Amino acid sequence: MKHIQATFARIATVVLLSSTLLLSACSGDEKKEETTYIEGSVETLYNTGMDYLQEENFKEAAVYFNEVERQHPYSIWATKAQLMAGYAYYRNRQYDDSLNTLDRFVQLHPGNRDAAYAMYLRALCYYEQIADVKRDQKNTERALDGFKEVVRRYPDSRYARDAKEKIELTEDHLAGKEMEVGRYYLKRGQYLAALNRFRAVVTQYQTSTHTPEAMHRLVECYMALGMTDEARRTAAVLGYNFPGSQWYIDSYALVEGVSVETAEGKKSSFWNWF
Repeated sequence: MKHIQATFARIATVVLLSSTLLLSACSGDEKKEETTYIEGSVETLYNTGMDYLQEENFKEAAVYFNEVERQHPYSIWATKAQLMAGYAYYRNRQYDDSLNTLDRFVQLHPGNRDAAYAMYLRALCYYEQIADVKRDQKNTERALDGFKEVVRRYPDSRYARDAKEKIELTEDHLAGKEMEVGRYYLKRGQYLAALNRFRAVVTQYQTSTHTPEAMHRLVECYMALGMTDEARRTAAVLGYNFPGSQWYIDSYALVEGVSVETAEGKKSSFWNWF
């Protein structure tokens, strides 16, 4: 009986402590909610947000910039604060919040002088989330579309130049994804499927770093499918555009059965394709 009473006593103590902690947590939440609302003038709120931004306290900066828009929606600073909130979210890696804020900014203020920056920052949100080529590339495609939109709509802006550089990087990444899938099919003898992937690299991302290998892989696919003439043409184009690459040397050896060094100085049908 004493053992049972002791057990109930321990249970009651645990329940009491849990209730106390819960009440403390609720009290803390209430205090936190109370401090979330910061009433103040537009100058005070905006400047406080900028101070937090300089201190790299991006989370608090976003809070104050949002308060500018919420408390003073018709102020000339509300529009600027909305953009700064998007930037603060971006720096804090809250990409979804940043994208939502920036989308709203562009929709509400399409003619604003900072619209180009908002669209550039929007593309950066996707760019920062680009995954390894073995994973899904939706963010890469969205980043590419975003940077192209910046270049198309604001070609003379200071953001267009960097957007162009990032377009090349994103296209190279997408080409890498196509190569990854193409190699997968090639290793399994699915030559037609592999062919389509490598051809996409050559036609859609021809300036990427993956183009020489893609052309060599096309030669491999054509040879495996018995399409010798296509293999020779592709190898010839590869040799013309990338004469010193290892991929060209390997392709020549594949279609001719000899190395480039052995064939130097000799006229063969392969050289006639140039």
